[in-house]
Amino acid sequence: MTDQAPHKRKNLLTGDWVLVSPHRLQRPWQGEASKAAATPAISYDPDCYLCPGNKRAGGQSNPAYSGVYVFDNDYPALLPEAGQPSEDPLLVAEPETGVCRVICYSPDHSRTMSQMSAEEITAVVEVWGEQYASLASNPDIAAVTIFENRGAMMGASNPHPHGQLWATSTTPPELARECDQQAAHFEQTGRYLLLDYLDREEKADERIVCATEHFVALVPFWAAWPFETIVLPRRAVGNLADLNASEQKSLAKLLGDLTRAYDRLFDTSFPYTMGWHQQPVRESAEGFLLHAHFYPPLLRSATVRKHMVGFEMLAMPQRDITPETAAERLRAVST
Repeated sequence: MTDQAPHKRKNLLTGDWVLVSPHRLQRPWQGEASKAAATPAISYDPDCYLCPGNKRAGGQSNPAYSGVYVFDNDYPALLPEAGQPSEDPLLVAEPETGVCRVICYSPDHSRTMSQMSAEEITAVVEVWGEQYASLASNPDIAAVTIFENRGAMMGASNPHPHGQLWATSTTPPELARECDQQAAHFEQTGRYLLLDYLDREEKADERIVCATEHFVALVPFWAAWPFETIVLPRRAVGNLADLNASEQKSLAKLLGDLTRAYDRLFDTSFPYTMGWHQQPVRESAEGFLLHAHFYPPLLRSATVRKHMVGFEMLAMPQRDITPETAAERLRAVST
């Protein structure tokens, strides 16, 4: 297998496969090329329902907050009340309850994570941990997913820098699959799958983008999205609440470095979906390691994005640019 030969790579976390076809970069491109999304340049927007002091869409008013601000989502995807399960074996439905919250990173309407200081990002990391710990004590919660959709291209409904938290009464399928893969490795070897993988990546030094004392960001060997990355801790830790103060600061610095590298790559406010996978609250998760996924859609420039269509929807994900090339390009613009 040569660097330009088509091949497939296995995702260690899910067991899925990704088709890699680097030779396709030579084909002519006549696909979509939309205008780059503009970044808001004002620190306060009187029409923004997330800015301090403003009235939200649901009618409540935000306090004049000066740091990180968390509130229950006015239009949550999950509710505390349970519905009724179906009794039809072919039309299967089960109730799902939970909690949905919004986490405003900053009172400043224009400052995304890439523009925040390490101290400001540390405050966000601390709140993430506090939210996990608080919800873990709720007997009706099984898993806590913290995520951010950045940019209109990724469906963000508001440009104010913020993320979300969805706490569910059952473990979501994607997290459950990752738990199974990691538990199987731990049972076979007595070691953490992602720590073994990180050790291999640090020795190879091909796909690492940036690193701090306690965390590493790299393009995974099995990445499906062109500039996808995964953030891994250097020690066995299962959730954000278990990070110590030094690790919180180290993670904050890495998140700042990584998001700035994304912005520099195509000289734009880089869109992405970012999310934390943490150990389930109510289930055993041997060998599970805390980690974050960054899934950015951009492919060739600030206006050309990757679409998962055709073969990818019907068979398996496919990429043209290799993970090694993606990591090299991100590394070149990281601090």
